[in-house]
Amino acid sequence: MERVSWRTQVLSNHLLPQQSPSLLSPNPCLQFSPPELSERFSFDIVEMRNLLDGHNLPDRDWIFGLMVQSKLFNPFQSGGRVFVSPDYNQSMQQQREMTMKRIEYLLDNGVFKGWLTDNGIEAAWRKFALFEAIGIYDHSLAIKLGVHFHLWGGAIQFFGTKRHHDAWLKNTENYAIRGCFAMSELGHGSNVRGIETVTKYDSSTGEFVINTPCESAQKYWIGGAANHATHAIVFSQLDINGKNEGVHAFIAQIRDVDGNICPNVRIADCGHKLCLNGVDNGRIWFDNVRVPRENLLNSVADVSVEGKYISATDDPDKRFAAFMAPLTSGRVTISLSAIYSAKIGLAIAIRYSLTRRAFSLTPNGPEIQLLDYPSHQKRLLPLLAKTYAMSFAAIELKNIYVKRTPESVKTLHIVSSAFKATFTWHNIRSLQECREACGGQGLKTENRIGQLISEFDVQSTFEGDNNVLMQQVSKALLAEFIAAKKTNKPFKGLGLEHMNEACPVIPSKLTSSVLRSCQFQTDAFCLRERDLLNLLAAEVSRYVSLGNSKEYAIIQSFLVAEDLGRAFSEKAILLYFIKVENSVPSGSIKNVLGLLRSMYALICLEEDASFLRYGYLSPENIAAVRQEVKKLCGEIRPHALALVSSFGIPDAFLAPIAYNWVESNSWSSVQQKEGHC
Repeated sequence: MERVSWRTQVLSNHLLPQQSPSLLSPNPCLQFSPPELSERFSFDIVEMRNLLDGHNLPDRDWIFGLMVQSKLFNPFQSGGRVFVSPDYNQSMQQQREMTMKRIEYLLDNGVFKGWLTDNGIEAAWRKFALFEAIGIYDHSLAIKLGVHFHLWGGAIQFFGTKRHHDAWLKNTENYAIRGCFAMSELGHGSNVRGIETVTKYDSSTGEFVINTPCESAQKYWIGGAANHATHAIVFSQLDINGKNEGVHAFIAQIRDVDGNICPNVRIADCGHKLCLNGVDNGRIWFDNVRVPRENLLNSVADVSVEGKYISATDDPDKRFAAFMAPLTSGRVTISLSAIYSAKIGLAIAIRYSLTRRAFSLTPNGPEIQLLDYPSHQKRLLPLLAKTYAMSFAAIELKNIYVKRTPESVKTLHIVSSAFKATFTWHNIRSLQECREACGGQGLKTENRIGQLISEFDVQSTFEGDNNVLMQQVSKALLAEFIAAKKTNKPFKGLGLEHMNEACPVIPSKLTSSVLRSCQFQTDAFCLRERDLLNLLAAEVSRYVSLGNSKEYAIIQSFLVAEDLGRAFSEKAILLYFIKVENSVPSGSIKNVLGLLRSMYALICLEEDASFLRYGYLSPENIAAVRQEVKKLCGEIRPHALALVSSFGIPDAFLAPIAYNWVESNSWSSVQQKEGHC
């Protein structure tokens, strides 16, 4: 009734003439109040950051400071704070030149020291830390560096031998040369085996001759090619005396020291893009370009002076697999950057939701903070829990990469493929939700989230289409399943050891304590993976029994394969989360991690239709899961500010709406900006 009376009075005030101005009482203006004044931290955010970043915190903070102090990183003031962010109003060419100027600044300050010439484990961890911090500032800058160091430089490291290392790595590290990575073609992207560039050996001169035989063979989307690269790693079919020996990699110069395009090389710009306009993507044609015999990267195979093909294996499949194995570095770094991008979005959106208010429960009552609405909590806090889970998994992925051995190459390939797809999908979903959760303010470029959606959308495509990668994961798991059954040996590796044990049994009634237990969560995830792997094997077998090839059978079984890829990835992430949680002593951090781990596990159960589709959980169980997620949102809510503060992202790398958004949008702020124009 009180609400009805209030609405009646409002309508009366509109419709009836007012007798006295005293009936109008002005409302006080909204005032920004820092969330730190009302939100208490129940745990040490420095300790939590140590868990999240995992390594090299001083190096990260050093490069953050290096970027903030230089005008090259476009500092601007808003709401009494200094922020740094690329100027996306610049033309494409201006953005590209700014990217190179920033690289030169970082080079002059010793950021890249040892990135290719120091093979120690400590150097590898430092490189990861610095690269992640750079990516927090600008995706174009990170991609430009990634092409030069991880793709061009990494190809020389892993495909080349000592002669290549001595000739190229130091010059790459100090930017005496600028490299690019010419693999993708107009007609072939994910299917590297199908590329059409052809290279033949001329024994009379001791040279390889690289040729683009048709328009679909032009190299496409080659980062660095349009403006800056002097050299390229060219992936090509190798023709020796009329026999195709498969895909190999060659070093070819495409520009001279003055930046002029080399003879018999044609280069065109890919043009303006949805994102990454600070990267000069180009197209390359090779018109019988000659390179020395020594420019074949020969760690896998070689060609003698006389033109004889030499390889450690005659099996082209094994040779191709060995050749492609080192390329996992790209998927690893993309996975990492996706998680840091999600952290930026969540830090901004959650901080904003702790200071922005809307509507009230009573006519004259105070407006409610956005994050105090259960619906707003459900939008953001499960994504926060997933980001924590994937952060821990990302550290494990880096660990696998840094400590890789020939025996672990398969595991690295499968895990990096699964995580690249899972993390990048999660990032875009998180950013979109964060953008919407910030309302109209989320549309402003200076508030970062909208621009991040555009900048990171490409991650689902490059270094392997996400759907293709997930099918590769399922195909690899199927191969493990078939091998174990054929040899009658236990499963070993890829986290499939649970297949050797009895099938888990899910309780018919799921109480809160059961739902939050590691045992139930692990059992549910293992049951899903186990059953889907059996289903995929049965479906493929059925197609083969009808006279179809195994390849056709796998293609037709894509529905189960997609579910299996997701099951593998989410289970691996959960197990890595539990590993971190178990490493922490009892106390406030462990308690919060328990809440986040349960949130991660249960939101996966709620969101994946597989649990209902295949009957792992009943409709009643799913309903119980959904209610538990709602309860967890309320329990995580008091820790929200501390959890995003633990990301360790400096204020300058967030956005004005994460702080005093009233002052940032004030008239005095407008005048201040005009004064700087």
